[in-house]
Order: sequence, then C-alpha cells, then structure tokens
Amino acid sequence: MPDISLTTLVLLCAAALVAGWIDAVVGGGGLLLLPALLLGLPQLPAAQILGTNKAVAIVGTSGAAVTYVRKAPVQVRTAVRIGLAALAGSMGGAFFAAGISSEVLRPVIMVVLLGVAAFVMLRPSFGTRGEAAKAPVGRARVVTAIVLVGGGIGFYDGLFGPGTGTFLVLALTAVLHLDLVTASATAKIVNVCTNAGALAMFAYQGSVLWQLAAVMAVFNLAGAMIGARMALSRGAEFVRGVLLFVVFSLVAKLAFDQWA
Repeated sequence: MPDISLTTLVLLCAAALVAGWIDAVVGGGGLLLLPALLLGLPQLPAAQILGTNKAVAIVGTSGAAVTYVRKAPVQVRTAVRIGLAALAGSMGGAFFAAGISSEVLRPVIMVVLLGVAAFVMLRPSFGTRGEAAKAPVGRARVVTAIVLVGGGIGFYDGLFGPGTGTFLVLALTAVLHLDLVTASATAKIVNVCTNAGALAMFAYQGSVLWQLAAVMAVFNLAGAMIGARMALSRGAEFVRGVLLFVVFSLVAKLAFDQWA
C-alpha cells in the first residue's frame, strides 16, 4: 500500500464507486478511474497505475457481468468468443502501439464519436427491444461480431484505449441487433476477458498495488452492481441517455488531451 492520505484514499474509493456504475451501464468507467489514480498518486510509475486500474476494474466488471447474466438474455458462449478475439486483438494493438502517435488518433476518434452521437440522437429506436426483435441474427453476423467487434475493438484497446467499453456496446448493438441493455451485458463479459489478460501481464511484471486495489475494488463492485440493476430495471432509454453523456464526455477528454 503506497503512503497516501486518508482524504486521497476516500476520493479514490469514491471515483471507483462512480466508475463502476458508469462502466456497468454503458462502459467507459476508465474515463474516471484512471485519471483519478493518476491525479491521486502522481508519484507512482505509469505501469503501477495501469496495473492497479485493471485490478480494480475487473472486480466491478465481473460483478456486473454476473448480475446481467442472471437477469438479461445474454448468449454467454458468443460473448466469451468475442472476448477471446478481443484479447488477441488487444495484444496485437499493443504490439503496434509504439509506432502510432496518439495525437494523430485522437481527432479521428473524436469525429467517429460525434458521428455516433448524432446517429443515436437522430434514431431514437436504436438499441430498443422493438428494433432488436425485428432483425434476426444469422451465423454470418456472429462471425462478424467475433472478428470485427472482438478483434477490431480489441486491437483499438491495445493501440489506444479510451472508450473501448462504449464502442463495444455500440458495435454489439449494431452488428448483433441487440438492445442496449443486452449489449451492455455482453460487453461486460467481453471486458472481463480483456481485463483478465491485461491484469495477468501486469501481475507478472509486479505492477499491481494489490492492497490499494482490494480496497478500491469493493467500491467499484458496489457501483457496478447498482449500475447493472438500474440498467436492467430502467431499460434501453436510460442506457441511451447515459451512453450519450459518456460519448460527449469522452470527446471532451480527448479534445482536452489533444489541445490543452
């Protein structure tokens, strides 16, 4: 456990709670959790920040995944296949990350996110149960989800990262014709797979602060359980609202990183 003040620990735990809630509803909890760790523990190496972040996040993600699986119509087998493809893709992305400038990627991602936000706002039926039920899903779409959603977004996660959970929800909704609640549930299973792979690597390198992660993980899990239950009870319209908020927040963060 690093030498940190009680105030800093309380703030980190509060950030973990809210991040767990956001991540369970629509993904993107890392937008809050990772900056909180960076600001609260500026003396630590980046690898320890990233490793501790993964150790905290995987607990909340796993709790949300279990909650969703028990109450939402999730195809676990398909989700795990997508997750394994995402794991492989993230390893490939990480391999090429050193040769890519994030300053080049940020504007592209911002444009994509703004286009996504416009699409979601102009098409209110996107991700509703009614629209999802109208479109049957064949084997070809499942393969597309495994290769493009899993491998492609996994590659992006390893290459750059921000907003991966949100991109997963949107892509799963579009490709597999899932409603937003079921897409969030499926994304959580995929996230468990990718987080497990990353955490194993960080743990092997000794880059995880296990005591701090254990404390923060309790709050992250609580936030994730609350978020998953709210998404299940309030439905796709609630998830849609949180989705738009997270998308615009991500655009704002990327713009700040790019030009501030």
